[in-house]
Amino acid sequence: MAELQRRKVLVTGGAGFLGSHLCERLLADGADVLCVDNYFTGTRDNILHLQNHPHFEMMRHDVTFPLYVEVDEIYNLACPASPVHYQHDPVQTTKTSVHGAINMLGLAKRLRSRIFQASTSEVYGDPQQHPQTESYWGHVNPIGFRACYDEGKRCAETLFFDYHRQHALPIKVARIFNTYGPRMHPNDGRVVSNFVVQALRGESITIYGEGEQTRSFCYVDDLIEGFVRLMASREDFTGPVNLGNPDEFSIRELAEAVIELTGSASKIVHKELPQDDPQRRRPDISLAGKELDWAPKTPLREGLLPTIAYFDKLLSD
Repeated sequence: MAELQRRKVLVTGGAGFLGSHLCERLLADGADVLCVDNYFTGTRDNILHLQNHPHFEMMRHDVTFPLYVEVDEIYNLACPASPVHYQHDPVQTTKTSVHGAINMLGLAKRLRSRIFQASTSEVYGDPQQHPQTESYWGHVNPIGFRACYDEGKRCAETLFFDYHRQHALPIKVARIFNTYGPRMHPNDGRVVSNFVVQALRGESITIYGEGEQTRSFCYVDDLIEGFVRLMASREDFTGPVNLGNPDEFSIRELAEAVIELTGSASKIVHKELPQDDPQRRRPDISLAGKELDWAPKTPLREGLLPTIAYFDKLLSD
């Protein structure tokens, strides 16, 4: 590809789980990639294999401060996304979602560039609608322990749509449902990484409540395909659009699958449910199918195999 034709793409949170996979995909698609991360939850290990790529650049930066660069597209992924991490410093979590959105939107406004917001299914809170459609406004506790993330992401969506209406900024908003795969943080408290690490160590697998609460698990490669399709979609399609796997599994079913696939002798133990933990979570992805011709392709058991292999290597190194 001629240098003048190469897209320059900024990925905030680019050293994180999703960000590193997105950087990899964008490079494979022929883009120049500027990866920005403050390494709060991201890690250099996730992007070490990209460091010598001639079209990859890494910058240490916190998005709560303005950033002055020249790019054609912006993917805003910066924010701790697991309860363990976002509750560690809840004020900073809200700042990252809100100030980070303001700074990235300001940059996009100056550049007149498309900007993608990695929002979340947490904007639906503990939903009273099932499955969740994009028109559902949610059921969120605004003062609970999860509010720094839930309300931070909701406010970020507000900012994106106000910039779109007020400044005609081309925006793309994705609501991401549970995603898993290689490069997940081993201590992020998410159910897939928790169960896999516990099983590989031969520890008891911890289930909160009876394990009847449900989640829908999307493999990372499928999600990144949705990101790329959303960014490339027609300009008047802003989203928000649900990106996730509509196949619903109980937490107990996930635990049993992990035990089987790891060959572990781990036993299941039960603990009390945390506050505001959603009981059911499943996306309605009909809008993504219609507008992006997108649907996940990777069955849960198939995606768990490379995820388990990743954690097995991580724990043995």
